[in-house]
Amino acid sequence: MSVLTIETAAVFESLLEPARYKGAWGGRGSGKSHFFAEKMIDDSLYEKGLLSVCIREVQKSLKQSSKRLIETKLKALGLGEADGFKVFNEVIQTPGDGVIAFQGMQDHTAESIKSLEGFKRAWMEEAQTISSTSLMLLRPTIRAPGSEIWASWNARRKSDPVDAMLRGSELPTGSVVVQANWRDNPWFTAELEQERLDCLRMSPDQYEHIWEGGYVTVMDGAYFARQLAEVKSQNRIGVVSADPLMEYRAFWDIGVRDACSIWIAQFIGREIRVLDYYEAVGQPLAAHLNWLRSKGYASARCILPHDGVKEDPLFVTRYEDHIRSAGFNVDVVPNQGKGAAMMRVETARRLFPQIWFNEATTEAGRDALGWYHERKDETRQIGLGPEHDWSSHAADAFGLMCVSYEAPTNAPPRIVKRNTSWVV
Repeated sequence: MSVLTIETAAVFESLLEPARYKGAWGGRGSGKSHFFAEKMIDDSLYEKGLLSVCIREVQKSLKQSSKRLIETKLKALGLGEADGFKVFNEVIQTPGDGVIAFQGMQDHTAESIKSLEGFKRAWMEEAQTISSTSLMLLRPTIRAPGSEIWASWNARRKSDPVDAMLRGSELPTGSVVVQANWRDNPWFTAELEQERLDCLRMSPDQYEHIWEGGYVTVMDGAYFARQLAEVKSQNRIGVVSADPLMEYRAFWDIGVRDACSIWIAQFIGREIRVLDYYEAVGQPLAAHLNWLRSKGYASARCILPHDGVKEDPLFVTRYEDHIRSAGFNVDVVPNQGKGAAMMRVETARRLFPQIWFNEATTEAGRDALGWYHERKDETRQIGLGPEHDWSSHAADAFGLMCVSYEAPTNAPPRIVKRNTSWVV
């Protein structure tokens, strides 16, 4: 009988026992992928004929898969054809006619996913990119007795489906999840340590996400990366109180089939106080108005983008008229024409030094501002304007706030001449 000894970092010890869901999240250099690659080999030796699949959301070629890592681990462990492992172009054969396959979830439909029925191990690598649709397809498909679903990821956003599933307030039954970072890796190399220190010195805004597993707060290359860093360093994110004598303003990005975003702000002198943020997807207009009322913003002046004059498909009336009939004051900002998106970006950048954020109620909106970035043509290496993604709705409403801001004037005191007539 042959005995295989695999040294495992203590942080992963709880993942060695059987569990329906196993998750490991954290920053670079933690050894998460190395652990799961070795565990897949170990399980394939222990259970002859085991069917396993390594999954990514998008996998255009095997170069983007974990296949090479598993091949490297087989060599390091001294395992080969004599032990039942044989490497093919597309798959790795394991003892007892088992297999390790490599697939992209975007290539699957409700019908094609059935090809994975009978598989007992599914490892989602780079799981932060896995969509909710992919999770809904995968979870009931990997259902053989004793099957396990694994996930390794570097956290990106709280709303990412894998975080919602394995880091939320309620976990699926049979879940074991660990956080692993560079300090948990006994084999952390001197080269990686230098990379970590360089990141801390040269890109401190990215360090928490890259090395400590924190959520992305500012995307590298984002339009407002520098401005958000300055807001944080200058302590302009905290407890920001509303002035009860000043008007609330609600700045909208109207969403019908996608997200509706609203920023609540007050203009007080030259100071812009950002008090609240709201976002909802696929909800009727009434839901957004109910949120305003429930938060005490029933008297808010609603500032809409130019499409506020369009008709609400549910009520066949203009958004502007519908919101006004609900008791709100409404202004519509005219179409700013070609280049409007970048004009909003530049105006926001200019006004950032005057902006204060209420920390507790604007986190989701600030996350979006930190992600909002240029769409690139990688072939010609030129910018194509803002990327339209999950962050653009919050950014558009924020930009609307900035172009709507009017600075108070400092005109000198007026002199009024008056003539007095009298009779001598």
